[in-house]
Amino acid sequence: MANITFTVSDDAARYVKTDASGSPDLRERAMLLYPAIADLTISHGRAAELLGIHKWDLIELYANMGIPYLNQTWEEVQEDVANCMRIMEAERA
Repeated sequence: MANITFTVSDDAARYVKTDASGSPDLRERAMLLYPAIADLTISHGRAAELLGIHKWDLIELYANMGIPYLNQTWEEVQEDVANCMRIMEAERA
């Protein structure tokens, strides 16, 4: 396991939640990994593995913080629905 050290101001430090050992808690560690998920460097599954939790627990943790698992525009959703309908129609034919 690697230790990563970074400096924050005393004012900012009081907002970092830690566990009993003084290490960042799960939520803090998950947020450190989120940029790598957002830029597709790692998947939610890999991030969950690194955190030692299940993928769906990580998805739920992010959802509780207002970070969606699926990030689509309404137009993208409509396009996906239309594609599904086309596939279903083709299979019926």
